[in-house]
Amino acid sequence: MRGDLAGKVAIVTGCASGIGAATVRRLRGDGAEVLGTDVDAVRGAAACAEAGALFAVQDVAARGDWPQIIARAREAFGRLDILVNNAGIVSGAAIGEGEDEAMFAAWDRVLAVNLTGTMAGCRAAIAAMRANPGGAKGAIVNIASTSAIAALPGDPGYSASKAGVLALTRSVATWCARHGLAIRCNAVIPGATMTGILAEAEAQTPGLIAAVARTSPLGRLADPAETAAAIAFLASDECPFMTGAELRVDGAALAIHPGF
Repeated sequence: MRGDLAGKVAIVTGCASGIGAATVRRLRGDGAEVLGTDVDAVRGAAACAEAGALFAVQDVAARGDWPQIIARAREAFGRLDILVNNAGIVSGAAIGEGEDEAMFAAWDRVLAVNLTGTMAGCRAAIAAMRANPGGAKGAIVNIASTSAIAALPGDPGYSASKAGVLALTRSVATWCARHGLAIRCNAVIPGATMTGILAEAEAQTPGLIAAVARTSPLGRLADPAETAAAIAFLASDECPFMTGAELRVDGAALAIHPGF
């Protein structure tokens, strides 16, 4: 246990697999107390049990559930220092395909989870951090995607929601700063990462993982632990002047012209 986050309390959404599960493990390894949440009760509970963290079932898009999640963390650990808004889904609905009803149902759901859920988490966390013993202090880390910048043609909902996460991060960061709150808000932009979403997609489209790996100049997918390390840095006290920032963990995918 490194102890960089000793004494801190964190909530990590979407903890059942991938980046979320790796982040729970990393923050616990760094000494933080962690409450992980997910809609998948079985895998979420297993991931948290393995890391020595608490678990609660949560649909981040259900805005009314956020106060109970915050209360659970504060009842268990007395405060909230870190929120990692990681929960996210893809819609798989392309702009010019399928029926309108299905297209807009998928759009509404992915925006509700990826963007509204992140906003609701930020709002709830700010209130909790302002009530911390010793004054308002904390770190919010929102998980975006390279798709926020280099859009997915087949999933406008996912791309738009993740672009919204970046704008939301800047808005939250500047609001907290202008109000004199020592609450930082930053975003991580993961590239192609071996997550549960990608594994499920591979089952439907064999060869997808290899194709995605080729989009990275490094020629491979990221391990979720590599993204978790960046999240842990932003959650720590090592970067007190870093807020409203976007930290890319994409293997230089966004740094290269797509034709080369």
